Amino acid sequence: MPTTAKKTHPTACLTLADGTVFYGHGFGATGDTVAELCFNTAMTGYQEIMTDPSYAGQVVTFTFPHIGNTGVTPEDDETNDPVAAGMVVKWDPTEPSNWRATENLTDWLAKRGRIGIGGIDTRRLTRAIRQQGAPHVALAHDPDGNFDIEALVAKARAFSGLEGLDLAKDVTCAQSYHWDEMRWAWPDGYAKRATPGRKVVAIDYGAKRNILRCLASAGCDVTVLPASATAEDVLAHNPEGVFLSNGPGDPAATGVYAVPMIRDVLDQTDLPVFGICLGHQMLALALGAKTIKMNHGHHGANHPVKDLETGKVEITSMNHGFTVDSQTLPAGVKETHVSLFDGSNCGIAMESRPVFSVQYHPEASPGPQDSYYLFERFVAAMDARA
Repeated sequence: MPTTAKKTHPTACLTLADGTVFYGHGFGATGDTVAELCFNTAMTGYQEIMTDPSYAGQVVTFTFPHIGNTGVTPEDDETNDPVAAGMVVKWDPTEPSNWRATENLTDWLAKRGRIGIGGIDTRRLTRAIRQQGAPHVALAHDPDGNFDIEALVAKARAFSGLEGLDLAKDVTCAQSYHWDEMRWAWPDGYAKRATPGRKVVAIDYGAKRNILRCLASAGCDVTVLPASATAEDVLAHNPEGVFLSNGPGDPAATGVYAVPMIRDVLDQTDLPVFGICLGHQMLALALGAKTIKMNHGHHGANHPVKDLETGKVEITSMNHGFTVDSQTLPAGVKETHVSLFDGSNCGIAMESRPVFSVQYHPEASPGPQDSYYLFERFVAAMDARA
C-alpha cells in the first residue's frame, strides 16, 4: 500500500547577526522574531522561564534536552503569557507525562505567539554564546521551509539590543492591585492569606508571581504598584516596607524614573527596603553604584552564591544580563553576596539601615530553601521597626 514520505526539510532556522545559521524543526507559532539570545542551564521550570518577565527581548536556549516532557499548567505561569521571545531546544518536545499537565508545550506556544525550534546542537550554540557574548538573532518558523536568510540576517543585525532599553514599562502592571495568594502547598495548592500582615508596597518592574506569593507567605499584606510609581504614590499607602521586583532590560534605562523614586523613599523614611534582580540593580543605582552589561549573563538554577557574612553557600536561580559593579559601591554600602562562578556581585546592604537586595531569585527555590530567609529577614526588619 502507498506510504506518505515524512518531511525531512528544516521548518525553522535561527540566524545570528554574524551570518551563522542553525536549521531545525519548528514548533509553536509561525513567523519570525528578533531578540538577544541567551542560554539557561536549568533542568526544570521551562514554563516558569518562558513566562518570567525578566526574559523580555530574549530567545532562550535550553541546555537541558528534555523540554516539554511535563507539559504546561496555568498554576506554573509566572505571568499571564510567555514573555520570552522564543525557545531553542535540542530535542523536539514530546507528549507530556505529568499529572498536572493541562496542555502540551507546542500548542501552548502556538496559542500565545511564541516560536520554538528543535533539533539544534545546543552545546555548540552555548559555546558560541559564552565565547562571543549574547548575539542578536532572528528566529523563524515556516512549515514549508521557505526562508530568506539574507533578510533574516539583516533583521538580526538591525536589532538594537538590550543596552539602553527600558523594558520594565512593557511588562509592568497597568494599575495597582492587592496580592494575597501564598506559596503552593499540598494538598490545597495556592491558599489565600487570611490574617493581617505587614503592609508592603511592591514595585512591579516585571514581578514574578512566586515572589509575591513568598512575600504573602512570609507575613506581608502586599499592594503592587506599576514601575512608574512615584515616592508619593508609594507613601500614600502607608507601607511598613517597600519591595523592588525583578524585571527585564537595561537597569540604567529603567533607573531614569525608578532611581528618583527609591532615593525619595530612602530620604523621607526609614522603611525597610528589599530588592531582587532588577530591583537589586535599581537599589544599587539609587545608592550611587553603577551597573554594567555582562558578556553572556547568568541564567540557570544551579548558580552557587556565597554569603560573605556567614560563609554559607546557597544554590540559587539566576536570570540577568547586567550586573552591579561592586567596585563602584559607595561608603556605607557593603557587598553581601558574590557568585562563586565569576566573583560578580550578588547582593548589597546599607550598613546602617535595613535596606538590602540580591541579584538572584530566592523565590525560585532551587536549593530548595537556601534563600527563603531573605523574605523572613525583610519581615523581621518591619517587625523590629513597629
